[in-house]
Order: sequence, then C-alpha cells, then structure tokens
Amino acid sequence: MDGREELRVDAAPYCPTCDGGEAACRGLTRLSGKTRSLSASSATGSSDYRRTQSLHGPSPVTTFGPKACMLQNPHAVMHIQDPASQRLTWNKPPKSVLVIKKIRDASLLLPFKELCVFLTEVKKLIVYVEKKVLEDPAISGDENFGAVTKNFCTFREDLDDISNRVDFIICLGGDGTLLYASSLFQESVPPVMAFQLGSLGFLTPFKFDTYQSQVAQIVEGNTAIVLRSRLKVRVHKAHWEKKARVDEKGIILTNGDVESSRKAVQYQVLNEVVVDRGPSSYLSNVDLFLDGHLITTVQGDGVIVSTPTGSTAYAVAAGASMIHPNVPAIMITPICPHSLSFRPIVVPAGVELKIMLSRDARNTAWVSFDGRKRQEICHGDSISITTSCFPVPSICFRDPVNDWFESLSQCLHWNVRKKQNYLSSEDEEF
Repeated sequence: MDGREELRVDAAPYCPTCDGGEAACRGLTRLSGKTRSLSASSATGSSDYRRTQSLHGPSPVTTFGPKACMLQNPHAVMHIQDPASQRLTWNKPPKSVLVIKKIRDASLLLPFKELCVFLTEVKKLIVYVEKKVLEDPAISGDENFGAVTKNFCTFREDLDDISNRVDFIICLGGDGTLLYASSLFQESVPPVMAFQLGSLGFLTPFKFDTYQSQVAQIVEGNTAIVLRSRLKVRVHKAHWEKKARVDEKGIILTNGDVESSRKAVQYQVLNEVVVDRGPSSYLSNVDLFLDGHLITTVQGDGVIVSTPTGSTAYAVAAGASMIHPNVPAIMITPICPHSLSFRPIVVPAGVELKIMLSRDARNTAWVSFDGRKRQEICHGDSISITTSCFPVPSICFRDPVNDWFESLSQCLHWNVRKKQNYLSSEDEEF
C-alpha cells in the first residue's frame, strides 16, 4: 500500500440512496482515481486505500414473532450504532497530516508555526499546507520558519487531489475551518482534530494550550470520534440555447430553435443547503419534493435543509430544534414562512429531497452550500439532496455526548438563567 496508513472506524459502510453506484456500497476499498501532481516530491506516492467507513449500515435480519420479518432492503434499512462505541484506531501509525489555518488571521501565526515545528521535527510527520497559506507575507518573510516550510507539501483548492495522501487533519480557527476542511474532500474525509481558535468554536472542542499532548494522543489512536453526516447535493442546471437550422449549402432556414441541455454539479455539505429569494423583494416560491412526491410549496424568505451538525447553525436561528450529530436525520426549516403553521420538520436520513422553482414563481431563487458556492436557480433547474455516504469523522475531546452538551452550554448558553432563591417553610406562610 505504498506506506500509506489504513484508517479503521468501528462502524459499517452505509449508503441508502446511491443504488450501489458509490464505493461505499460495493466494498471496503476502491482504487484511487487520477491525481494531479503536487509541489513536493514526498507527496507523489498514491494509495489504493480509500476511507469508506460510515456510521450506518445494513442491519441484520429483523423478525417480529415466529412468522413475520422485515423485507430485506439494504438501501433503506439502517443500523444505528451506540455513540460511545465510536472509536478511532490506526492499523499503522499515521505519517501525514493536513494543517488548515484561517487565512489572514494574525492571531493564528504563532500557533501555526509552533504546531508545524512540532509536527515536522518532533513527530516526524509529513505536513500538507495550502499554498495560499504560505503566501502570507508574515510566513513567507520569516527566515527562521522558512527552513521548516521547505519540507511542506503544498496544494491548491480545486486543483490538487490530496484525498488519498492525508492521514488526518488539524484545523486552527473557528467552525469555518472545519467546514472548509469538509469541502476539500468530496468523498472520504480523514479524521479531523479541531482547535478552538476562532470566534465561536461550536465544532472545535480542543484547546491549544496543551496541543502537544493532545496531538500525541491522537497519533497513538484509540480516541472517541463523532461521525458527522453530510448532504450529497446535486444541482441540475437547464441551459437553453438557440440553434439555427442550416441546410447543406449553409443557408440559414430559421432564426433558431430552442434546445435545452442539463448540467449537473455535485457538492458535499456539512452544515446546510440554503435556498432563499436573493436580492428580490418578492417571496421565495419553491416546490419541495420528497422521494418524488410533492410535499409542499415553500413561500417565504426561503428554506434550510440541514444535517444534525447544521441544526445548531442557521437552522436553530430560524426556529428549528437542535439535534445530536449521531441522529440519522435531515432537517427542513422554513425561513420566515408566509404561513404560521409551517413549522420545521425532521425526515429520515437517506430520503431524497428535491427543490425546484414553482411554475408561478415571480422571481428566481439563490442557493448556497455551507455559505459558499452561491448561485442562482432558474426555472427548469433543480436541487437534489440526500444523505452522503461520506461523513466527517470529528475527533472528540471527551466523547460525542459530553462534547456536544459542553458546546451547547459554552457557545450557545443553552438553558442558562438565573436560578430562583430557595423557598423556606417560613416564606411559604406569606
């Protein structure tokens, strides 16, 4: 396997909707595709191993009494694993790490340099860093740190494929750095260790004060992880073109017939897909389908389709409930709906949602994915959303349950209020 490390997560592969078309449904391994050359020679090796483990998987045969049983359908049946049993182990020690740093943040320069020196000189790891990070004058102009950066492997977003070259990821920043790390991997994602160095830190449980011992513990393995499900989103754009008909002599016969062609783009989304009305003053008017059936028409400022991880982001601000990341679900939350009875709903993970402009919509809509790749949706376009086969394995500071409630308390101040005074027996008489 060319010296690459195999990652094992104690869970079964799962894909309820890909109809056997993705690697996770066909086996535990898959040959890596073509990869572009990177800037460092140490990154030229490729690995045949692709991380395809997920939280859910086909459940065993389920019976109901002596005669009845559940119809076997591996694409629709899910097995929910106990969050406490999700542990990260290494079959071999990891050798490469991707360090993601928030761009143009001076407060992260010193932690970034200290961490990189520790990873390269102490832990002897191959460090991958995005090229635009090293182009920061505060880093490129540091002669002392320059000797360390010479050993880095650099890459560029959307150009270099590092999916099979990185053993784990370290994020320095806020929640946005973890979302960005997720966007770099359109299929399997290496385990992510996120340090709280940003403004909120709901998804970043680690403190940087003791980073050396914490990183060492991760490298040794046997740590708790939470598998954060993602959404697989396909945007189908209908392009309408006028093509004139020409005869054999080159004479134009008509001014042009309208022909349509469809183009699909796919995204992996960790938090949410937001469809809104954009700059228009009219209400958003989009149709929502679930597994091919029209469920409702959303009239309002828009709609949010989120993962459980994204339930504590935009969705909760729009009135949705907060859902633990281990719950297999998809949330649908309207944004300022023009109907008081339109409340947020939760649907099972694995269903396929489809969003299209209504025929009588007065304006177009706009869509964004984790706050990025914003684009316009016109008549004839559609957005298909379902649960992805490739979750984000987020390394826990303690465990999935305690970390989540700690984040609710520290970041969102959940159920924080001034307590009432004790009522004595004498006070009850008055």
